[in-house]
Amino acid sequence: MHYLTWFVRIVLFLLLLGFAVKNAETVKLQYYFGYEWQAPLMLILLVFFTLGVAIGVLACLGKIFRQRREIAAYRKKYPVTDEHELHTALGDRLK
Repeated sequence: MHYLTWFVRIVLFLLLLGFAVKNAETVKLQYYFGYEWQAPLMLILLVFFTLGVAIGVLACLGKIFRQRREIAAYRKKYPVTDEHELHTALGDRLK
């Protein structure tokens, strides 16, 4: 399985490298007030993809921290004293 993971990573890297080489021409982005930015197309795609991922992660952080607080509150409210009791309680619920 480990070899398969590395194989997929290498293939994906080579595909992205080929995409970057084929799209290396310079493009011009025009902003408001006459501001322009000239850069290779692949760099612009990488920058905006990275910004999108960062915004998506930041949007999820609030929910993740809220869930962590709820889990901590439930653990305080319903403490498990022994690991055997945990398995017994879960087993009873699953039946």
